[in-house]
Amino acid sequence: MRPLVFVLGMFVALQLLALSPAAEEFMAISKELEPVHCHKRKLRREIALAEAERRDADATAARARFARLDKDPKTAKLEKRLAELEPLLKRSSDPEDLPAISRQRTEAFYRCE
Repeated sequence: MRPLVFVLGMFVALQLLALSPAAEEFMAISKELEPVHCHKRKLRREIALAEAERRDADATAARARFARLDKDPKTAKLEKRLAELEPLLKRSSDPEDLPAISRQRTEAFYRCE
């Protein structure tokens, strides 16, 4: 009897830790876009450094590479879906959604460095 109660208790606990479908989709898309976001972050730094050092040609080239990333149809489609999911997550009744997304973003930030 005790093992059954333990298993049922674990099942209920796992259900409580589950994320909403919107949060799961948001996290999956974010994971897929992580290399692009990392590259954009590096380009922003490169642009800022080039501007500070008054290397206009380098800054212009970096801006052009940044623009190409934004124009990629697959990236644009995924970014648009993230923008659609964001309001849903802000109104989410699941208390674990936002902390889980925040944790994922923090981990992605440090993986990029």
